[in-house]
Amino acid sequence: MKKALSLLAIVALSLGTVNAYAQEDMAATEEVAETAATETMDSADAAVDSAAATTDSAATQEEAPAEEAAVEEAPAEKGFTQILKEKFIEGGAFFMSFVLLALVLGLALVIERIIYLTFAQTNTEKLLEEVEGALNNGGVEAAKEVCRNTRGPVATIFFEGLDHYDEGLDMVDKSIMSVGSVENGKLEKGVSWISLFIALAPMLGFMGTVIGMIGAFDAIEAAGDINPSLVAGGIKVALLTTVFGLITAIILQIFYNLIVAMIDGIVIKMEDASISFMDMLVEYNKKNA
Repeated sequence: MKKALSLLAIVALSLGTVNAYAQEDMAATEEVAETAATETMDSADAAVDSAAATTDSAATQEEAPAEEAAVEEAPAEKGFTQILKEKFIEGGAFFMSFVLLALVLGLALVIERIIYLTFAQTNTEKLLEEVEGALNNGGVEAAKEVCRNTRGPVATIFFEGLDHYDEGLDMVDKSIMSVGSVENGKLEKGVSWISLFIALAPMLGFMGTVIGMIGAFDAIEAAGDINPSLVAGGIKVALLTTVFGLITAIILQIFYNLIVAMIDGIVIKMEDASISFMDMLVEYNKKNA
């Protein structure tokens, strides 16, 4: 009986040991399988990443030449001055030179007149006060000295009036009117030339257009066929002279009106100051009569 129990115990221990070893072998096998699966997945992911990187590099290399070609094909934007120069050259050297000459000469006269009229401006109220103060304190000679040291047509008129004071007020009035006419003529000097260039510039442009159209029809007659490109090119060149002639006339017309307005303002001040000056001399004459 004891031997049977001993045999049963030995068998049970053997089975437990076998089961333990089997469980350990299964766990080890599962760990090896999991490790192998993980390594397989990592290898697959690395392969996918490598393929994606290769694709992106190839796409980038393909896009770079495309972008460079697009940059090379994109035309550079031209400025207004560059476009103006090109159109001026396309209009033809002969008539466009005359239009340009009219513009240059007209602007030269405009600048000269604006500078002259700016210096001709005078503060008439202040000048009248200074002349009156000098006349009451120092007499006619002191007043003449004030006028002599002041620039402008108004001071010139006052000086001439004071210079003829000894000849009577009637002579003073006549001298003021005479000198006023002379000063008015000086203010308007060169303005007629500006108006001439204003009228001349578009006429030159129109003449260039007509001659250009004649040249285009001569080319059509020589070719014996109406070529659209030939006709369009001739008409384009012909019309450019008109465009530049009108631009020249518009620019000069604006400055011409400005100059005329400045002259009118100075003349009005001259007339008002002359009236006040005569009243001042009348009062001074009464005091010294």
